[in-house]
Amino acid sequence: MIFGAFERMVAMRYLRARRQEGFISVIAGFSLLGIGLGVATLIIVMAVMNGFRSELLGRVLGLNGHMNVYALQGPLPDYGPLADRLRQVPGVRSVTPTVEAQALVTVRGVSSGAIVRGIKPEDFRVRPTVSNHVVRGSLDNFEGETVAIGIRMAQRLGLAIGDQLTLISPQGNTSAFGTVPRMRAYTIGAIFDVGMFEYDNNFIFMPLPAAQLFFRVPDAVTTLELMVDQPRLIWQYRAPVQEILGGRARLVDWQQSNASFFNALQVERNVMFLILTLIIVVAAFNIISSMIMLVKDKGRDIAILRTMGATRGMILRIFFLSGASIGVIGTLFGLVMGVAFADNIEAIRQFIQNIIGTELFSAEIYFLTQLPAEIDWGEVARVVLMALGLSFGATIYPAWRAAKLDPVEALRYE
Repeated sequence: MIFGAFERMVAMRYLRARRQEGFISVIAGFSLLGIGLGVATLIIVMAVMNGFRSELLGRVLGLNGHMNVYALQGPLPDYGPLADRLRQVPGVRSVTPTVEAQALVTVRGVSSGAIVRGIKPEDFRVRPTVSNHVVRGSLDNFEGETVAIGIRMAQRLGLAIGDQLTLISPQGNTSAFGTVPRMRAYTIGAIFDVGMFEYDNNFIFMPLPAAQLFFRVPDAVTTLELMVDQPRLIWQYRAPVQEILGGRARLVDWQQSNASFFNALQVERNVMFLILTLIIVVAAFNIISSMIMLVKDKGRDIAILRTMGATRGMILRIFFLSGASIGVIGTLFGLVMGVAFADNIEAIRQFIQNIIGTELFSAEIYFLTQLPAEIDWGEVARVVLMALGLSFGATIYPAWRAAKLDPVEALRYE
């Protein structure tokens, strides 16, 4: 073994300071606690940011196409043959014709804007992001003049299954008296809760034929939504799809449409990692200060050990082991605490909210109804290795000073 039994015994004895050396022990304890808190904080924050990104990515991609084909101008006519050709592209799982436009929702005199998306009932029922999160009603009713709305919109407008809402199109009917707003009443057949505020509050899904009729795009759609097998490798599908389009339509993938949002998340994640790493760096400086004080305090003991035959290497290993033990124990403590906290973060949030009576994670601000956390074990390993590296590095100089101590000078005035 690198460290002998004698070296381990002396190193552990130095960590258990006597009463007159209590101040050194307090500094070492704070160093251990600082490293533990730094490691735990890094693990928790990185897990939350990973979970936040994954949740947003999964729900955005589950409700929107991985790739969207638009006409160069206006709606996309004669989309059937084009959709059939796109389905033949390797890796393309489905092609869904949709009609999407904005409309004004009116219920008992209360009005608000909404995004209306028309989709075929059979395509809508196989979207797990929505079909698995219907909380009221059923998608079996999704046909004819029946629509599906989000739970936030239902709560805001006081709507329930079987109620009616009126949609007003921004493109009115031309009459002898000018342009008259075009409006139509629809029955609510399903209410969904996907857990993303933007969709639960603003989206209305209706059958594709009804949307084509309402927005006056018969035999046409506004977009073709393509779902692929590997959305994270979306660049692989662009070339074959572009070849089929031949410049007659415009292609936009999910990375292009959400580039600024996910880039901002990545930048924030990197900055938070650097900032929180400073906690571990400060704790490492505490290890240096506590070990230097320990070396100063144990100067007489070092000299006696040297006169008894201890080599410089033994003295160096003794003090290196003393300081490294603080880093190892602190890192393990932070690892356990961070993983446990990240695994139970939603329950902890609910507990704190119940105590203070204040909402800590507002869906209106953060888009999600629950606090997500996803532990990346590769990232956890990097955090642990970084903490151990800083801790070991912090003990090298004090241990070297202890090994260089001249026993004659240390005992001259004893």
